[in-house]
Amino acid sequence: MPSDKDLEQAGFFANRLLKRDRHLRKWARRTDTNCYRVYDRDIPELPLSLDRYGDAAVLYLYERPYDKPEAEERAWLELMAEAASAALDVDPGSVAVKTRRRLGVDRQYGKADDDDGSYVRPGSSSGPGELVVKENGLSFIVNTRDYIDTGLFMDHRPARQMIRSRSDGKRVLNLFCYTGSFSVYALAGGASETVGVDLSSTYLAWAERNIAVNGLDAGRYRGVRADASAFLSEAASRGERFDLIILDPPTFSNSKRMDGYLDTARHWPRLVSGCLAALASDGAILFSTNARGLRFDASQVPGAAAADISDSTVPEDFRGHPHRTWLVRHA
Repeated sequence: MPSDKDLEQAGFFANRLLKRDRHLRKWARRTDTNCYRVYDRDIPELPLSLDRYGDAAVLYLYERPYDKPEAEERAWLELMAEAASAALDVDPGSVAVKTRRRLGVDRQYGKADDDDGSYVRPGSSSGPGELVVKENGLSFIVNTRDYIDTGLFMDHRPARQMIRSRSDGKRVLNLFCYTGSFSVYALAGGASETVGVDLSSTYLAWAERNIAVNGLDAGRYRGVRADASAFLSEAASRGERFDLIILDPPTFSNSKRMDGYLDTARHWPRLVSGCLAALASDGAILFSTNARGLRFDASQVPGAAAADISDSTVPEDFRGHPHRTWLVRHA
């Protein structure tokens, strides 16, 4: 049986969700969007975030500063999921519940299982799996069940809009492209060519499916399975130049398919320098990161000029600064 305190917290959580969802739904309808963050650790005692994906939702628990028996934690999470289901009018089986735990390496794109520090509700209560959601009139395939992340990072919504507004007639390079959401926006904005680079064939295929579900011209898109640094070096040596480059690397990666490892807080100057070498003379790099320890200083990259545009890239449904973003050009 849940304690009185647990029931009280579930009530607080449900009331907060009702209020936020009512507010955000008005904005979402105006922008032809049905996926957004409803709750983001608003109440200190409830270290949760909740994302809505149409008629489904994903509830994340972040690590608490104290230990609690696992069975009690899961029961408490189930109670919060029931509160979310009722508040959002979502079927209980369409609320996926996951936990995020601190790991020695970044596995943000990994499968959802206990080995990578996550917990997903078993059986029919683990979410509906794949579904198609809308964002700014575009369609995206998300998976709420099988991965820690769903395939769409919603905090980058304004940055994607920026890319769409700048892409007409441009050659666009999307590095660490994941499921290709930036590529979809670039193609929708009229890019003459978009190249998506990632080490995962799974995510490259997912990107192609996102392009197809929007009815966009696949002939203007090319997916490349490669290490980003190696791709940049080879492109620059061939004299290949891009008008727009999206650089949104993982905080940390030690993938077996890359040489060495990537620590964005340490290696960002090398990445930005590589992008500059493949950037057209009047082009721009959108560099974004959630690496908290990164100290950006354009003087570390010879020939670079940068503007911090972080404030303009945080969407209405996110609080604080979930990421930082710079627009980098040739000096």
